[in-house]
Amino acid sequence: MRRYFFAWALYAAVAVQAQDEQKTDYGKLFGGFESNSAWYLNDKGRNLSHPEDPFRSNNYFQLNYQYKKWTAGIQAESYAPSALLNYNPGFDGTDLGLYFVSYNSTKLDVTVGHFYEQFGSGLIFRAWEDRALGINTALRGGRIVWRPIDAIRLTAIAGRQRSGFGVAKGDVYGFDSDINVSKWLKFSSSDLSFGFSWLGRHEKVEDFEPALFDELTNAYSGRFNFIHNAFYLSGEYDYKTRDAVPDAQLNINNNFARSGNATLINFGYSGKGLGIDATLRRIENMLFLSEREPTPAPDGVSSSLNYNDKVLGFLPALTKQHHSNLANIYVYQAQARVDYIDPTIMKAGETGGQIDVFYDFAKDTPLGGKYGTKIAANASSWYNLAGNYRFIPVDYHTQFFGVGQKYYSDYNLEVRKQLSEKWHSAFYCVNQYYDRLWQGQGSEVVKTNIINAEFTYNFSPSRSIRVEGEHMWADADMKNWAGTTVEFNINDHYSLYVWDIYNYGNDDASKQTHYYNVGGAYRKGSTRLALNYGRQRGGLVCVGGVCRFVPESTGLTISLSTAF
Repeated sequence: MRRYFFAWALYAAVAVQAQDEQKTDYGKLFGGFESNSAWYLNDKGRNLSHPEDPFRSNNYFQLNYQYKKWTAGIQAESYAPSALLNYNPGFDGTDLGLYFVSYNSTKLDVTVGHFYEQFGSGLIFRAWEDRALGINTALRGGRIVWRPIDAIRLTAIAGRQRSGFGVAKGDVYGFDSDINVSKWLKFSSSDLSFGFSWLGRHEKVEDFEPALFDELTNAYSGRFNFIHNAFYLSGEYDYKTRDAVPDAQLNINNNFARSGNATLINFGYSGKGLGIDATLRRIENMLFLSEREPTPAPDGVSSSLNYNDKVLGFLPALTKQHHSNLANIYVYQAQARVDYIDPTIMKAGETGGQIDVFYDFAKDTPLGGKYGTKIAANASSWYNLAGNYRFIPVDYHTQFFGVGQKYYSDYNLEVRKQLSEKWHSAFYCVNQYYDRLWQGQGSEVVKTNIINAEFTYNFSPSRSIRVEGEHMWADADMKNWAGTTVEFNINDHYSLYVWDIYNYGNDDASKQTHYYNVGGAYRKGSTRLALNYGRQRGGLVCVGGVCRFVPESTGLTISLSTAF
């Protein structure tokens, strides 16, 4: 199958190029290429040695051909001589990662091969790709999308989830419906829609006999979305039938199987100068995998969960996504699974929420000044579920309302002010609470206070310089940090930067380290080339609330991406 798709795509490329470019009857060829490489070096200052393969590279080549209502594509991937540090061990060597053929019309879409999809908010199912995190959970199988009328969208899927260059053992089936009542009934000032989803994961249980769970695990989801003028409200409830619960060593305990559920509510207001957005979420035992038992990694320490591999649901942390280097040292990861670490640390999920408030002070007002002032405040807090927990034999009974052990909180304020035609400024203050013990990241609670100030001067529409300074006071772990960034955009094509964060407050003098980086980028059209040299701080790297752990390293990195 892979050879067929590769040969077919190559033939299509040659055939299209041979035709006159003015003729469109022969279809369209498009795609892209991305390469992320690193040369890891020894770092005597941190007592680091480069890995056995110091040069590593992740490469992706995508080629698609579209002819009228038909589209076919492939994605070839190469992780050679090895993948970047701490990527999924399944990404090894060079092979065909994705292939598909699809038919798209006004009412019907049909795809055979690999595809991406999401049901509702994604809590029970999201197949997606994020190369920076090393995530690709595409399904290999088939998908049908039918739109009988504009107000109704029905989706059916079946397949197996991608894992490395292969697929997981579990079979995945699903159905999703989205009904827009407003279009149907022709509402003028309101928008109302409903949705229902079902996802089934079938995996044989003979390896787990005697089992307290069925081969087919079902997950159901219902949702609504309502908008009226400047107000909006949406909600979703998800339920997963009884399934095995992996223990602290991520092995299946045949005597412990429980159902799971999740509740998500989002509401807010968006008007002139004012915006309010609040999200509440409660998750209980909602880790849903395409294989019940996580796969141990070759290092003997981590598992497929560490690489977001074989995870069916999308469970991002609902906290502010900071761009500050220091505010991203202690980042929260959603706690969706049942986890019995020891008799003092027993958890079944998370409950909490966040709220954002935005306000624009108008120009020529006392607080707005000549150019106006923008203020944004965010607050988030997350806790274990309230209830009764027993370590031997393992069991728990949770309460829907109330909170248990506090995991994390983040309270922050941001002020943006234009000082003149050329000067812009921004100020941030952040207060964080991070329980490292309950999040499996250490043994203490860390409380931080962070301040950040940045100034940007625009020489012209395409040339600017930005200077940022920040400081963190922390009462535990690595203690105090200071950092600075200078970024220079030379023109529309070239940019340079240098930044450094310094852990000057570490109680261990040998670890009072400068994490410096210097680099730049060149852009032209859809092509971007970036080069960086410096030190990588070990810890979590997050994109959109989903994280992966990266080890400490020092070296040279180069990235190239283009589209055609």
